[in-house]
Amino acid sequence: MNFEDFRKELVEKALKIRIELSEHQIEQFYIYMKLLTEWNEKINLTAIIEPKEIILKHFIDSLTISSQIQQSRTIADIGSGAGFPGIPLKIVNPEKELVLIDSLSKRVNFLNEVIKKCNINGITAIHARVEEIGHNSKYRGQFDVTTSRAVAKLNVLLEYMMPLVKLGGKCICLKGPNIDDEIEESKKALNILGGEISKIEKINLPDSDNKRTIIEVLSVKQLPNKYPRKPGTPTSSPL
Repeated sequence: MNFEDFRKELVEKALKIRIELSEHQIEQFYIYMKLLTEWNEKINLTAIIEPKEIILKHFIDSLTISSQIQQSRTIADIGSGAGFPGIPLKIVNPEKELVLIDSLSKRVNFLNEVIKKCNINGITAIHARVEEIGHNSKYRGQFDVTTSRAVAKLNVLLEYMMPLVKLGGKCICLKGPNIDDEIEESKKALNILGGEISKIEKINLPDSDNKRTIIEVLSVKQLPNKYPRKPGTPTSSPL
């Protein structure tokens, strides 16, 4: 897809979720898309490789929560993978401070390449297990918001995300359409970890039948020091 076609498609879709993009931001997204398709030939980053699909299912999907981070300054993106939703959110909100966390070094190398080639400041990519980061005083309880997309079931996800967010901060989880069982199964984890679901929003991505659910969880009481448990435990033995 050439730049002009890309610009038209991205701008049109972004406006439908009430986001206006500058020329510089459009250029950053174009570089990002090209890097994603190039690197995807070497390492498995995404099954979505058609440009219009990348725009809708990666970029626009990530930006659906942009309005929910406006009052926040510091954001941690858990299990960032190819950078979603963290990098699109940072491009559109350049004043925010972002940390991207992923457990695979090859993906972190890709994230660093995107940060460099797109000339994005105020963002760091960390190669680490989030269970370990959650006990590091540099990161524990230091973020206004934690985000995640397609990482794990909600009861597992909360143990990854809640330790990093400040008391009074929030976790924003981008999920698929069928999450009723996950929400029900997360009640114990919410109680233990001091979380409270404050918002559940079901949306359709623009001009498509792609359904999404956005779950917002507030940190309402202090997290016990034992959480998160050691790496692998949240997945093998969910709360």
